[in-house]
Amino acid sequence: MKPGRPRGGSRWGALRAGRLLQDGAPGGPVLRLFVRLVRRPLLPAVRLWRRNIQLRVVAATMLMSLAVVLALGFVVIAQVSKGLLDAKEEAAQSQAAGGFAVAQEKANTPATVDGPDATDNKVGRDASTWMNSLVKQLASGGQTAFEVVALGAGTDSGSGTGAGTTGTGTQPGGAGASGVKGARASGNVDPTASIPPQLRKAVNHATGTFKTFSQIKYTDGAGDKSPEPALVVGKRLTDINGDPYDLYYLFPLTQEEESLNLVKSTIATAGLFVVVLLSAIAWLVVRQIVTPVRMAAGIAERLSAGRLQERMKVTGEDDIARLGEAFNKMAQNLQVKIQQLEDLSRMQRRFVSDVSHELRTPLTTVRMAADVIHDARVDFDPVTARSAELLAGQLDRFESLLADLLEISRFDAGAAALEAEPIDLRDVVHRVVEGAEPLAEHKGTRIRVLGDTQPVIAEADARRVERVLRNLVVNAVEHGEGRDVVVRLASAGGAVAIAVRDYGVGLKPGEATRVFNRFWRADPARARTTGGTGLGLSIAVEDARLHGGWLQAWGEPGGGSQFRLTLPRTADEPLRGSPIPLEPEDSRANRARAAADAAAAAGGPQDATGTGPAGSGPQGSGGNRAQAPARPDIAAIPPRSAVAGAVPVPADPTALPGNGARVVARPADQAAQEDGAGGR
Repeated sequence: MKPGRPRGGSRWGALRAGRLLQDGAPGGPVLRLFVRLVRRPLLPAVRLWRRNIQLRVVAATMLMSLAVVLALGFVVIAQVSKGLLDAKEEAAQSQAAGGFAVAQEKANTPATVDGPDATDNKVGRDASTWMNSLVKQLASGGQTAFEVVALGAGTDSGSGTGAGTTGTGTQPGGAGASGVKGARASGNVDPTASIPPQLRKAVNHATGTFKTFSQIKYTDGAGDKSPEPALVVGKRLTDINGDPYDLYYLFPLTQEEESLNLVKSTIATAGLFVVVLLSAIAWLVVRQIVTPVRMAAGIAERLSAGRLQERMKVTGEDDIARLGEAFNKMAQNLQVKIQQLEDLSRMQRRFVSDVSHELRTPLTTVRMAADVIHDARVDFDPVTARSAELLAGQLDRFESLLADLLEISRFDAGAAALEAEPIDLRDVVHRVVEGAEPLAEHKGTRIRVLGDTQPVIAEADARRVERVLRNLVVNAVEHGEGRDVVVRLASAGGAVAIAVRDYGVGLKPGEATRVFNRFWRADPARARTTGGTGLGLSIAVEDARLHGGWLQAWGEPGGGSQFRLTLPRTADEPLRGSPIPLEPEDSRANRARAAADAAAAAGGPQDATGTGPAGSGPQGSGGNRAQAPARPDIAAIPPRSAVAGAVPVPADPTALPGNGARVVARPADQAAQEDGAGGR
């Protein structure tokens, strides 16, 4: 088995797994073309089946009623067939018994020379003539109800010297010394072909009456008359000479077959009518229920779109009407509550905006006085001088908070305007890095920029993008615990991305989705050394949304975090992916996968660059990267192919615009080992 090929990877296994009906179906071009040709007409039907409950109910009703009609039809046909055959057998046995008695009586009649009909006497006639006369007389009483066949005892098929049919309808045969050897029949019946060998054998070797079902076959003299089913009753008798012969009565089942066919056609017609009628009834009944549900679904969609005045039309007093009334009451209450919330939100925004504007005048006055006091602090005692410094610092933070509140109020009011123009994001990144260098030097952190060898052009608002990146870089430096901060740029397809990676405390599970909330702090006891207001990431995510982009977060406890800003290359272009993966390649999960791939590929051929499947960096294979250094700031940097020339990956399911993606839980044993190695 080749490496990397899953077990059971045959086309049959893919068919059983349902992968052949997907766009990425395995197999050759011919198979994929065939699958596409099959899927194309089936997809609308499958979609209609999934979305139309009325169709499913009617189809289920039709199938179940069809099954019931078929079962009932089989039972009725079986009972009718059994009744017809039982009645036929009873009548046939009674009539055949009378015929057998008459035949034996004629054979046992004493010989006479005087009589009204000399042809009925034994004297002057041989057994062959008597047998012909017997078959004629017995068949004349049946008309079309039965036919009579006489066979010599022990004769095989084709025995006798039949000389064709006579005017009486019999087939005479020659007589021998040992008894009747010819086959005689009435009505142009083929005597040897119409009597089953099993029945002849039973009659020849036992006494009594025997019966079986067979077919009456006719000779050429009957024209084009086709074989017909019949009930054959036979018995061993003796002729006028005391020699045994076999006498058979053949009762056609044509009438019974016609009756049974009439019953079948009647049941089929009635069953089809019942199935159609039940399907129509089901359609009408389900329609009465589905129509209000569809109406409610449409109104709910319009309500969700903001048309809060939509209501259902209620008629009657049944359960559906009660459902409509309850739905309308719910919509009314929702409209009232939403209106109240909108009014409250509008009042809050107005309050924040008014307070922010009103605070500017006294803040300006306080700032002027504080500047005078701060400039004269050299003449104060140490305590007063320190108080002047604290006053100036808190006023700076107060001004920043006031500016952020004004910006938030503009976002809430929908008054934020985007001044987009083509810019090179490298210039924005360099300005942000230069502005954060003093803080980085104070923290002992080095800021590195990757992917800036080629222009990264996008239509964006330089002021807002710079504000987002400044917030991300400053937060990374502040929470990086002295380790390196890596800023990556990439551009591919219709998107550009900037990722800020730190190796500090990271994020706990659930914090990646809350980090963009206003005034949220991972550790409330942690001091804001840079005087943050708690609104930076909230404003940053609003700036990203204003561009039609994403701002997403990833983190793992003790393994740092990464924030990724993805913007469309051109304004109003929808994003389909990001050039930079949200989870960095040096995360614990990726290092573990690289180590597993390296262990699995040990002893086999490797890539010329030594990189593993996880895209390890230039330091070697994934196995080398799996051994994390004590300082993550000197970890391997991914190659340019993973940054500048990467192909956009699909958007993460949990990475919604303005939301975080996911947080990788940190195993206890691994956390303890890394804490011990890194001194954390």
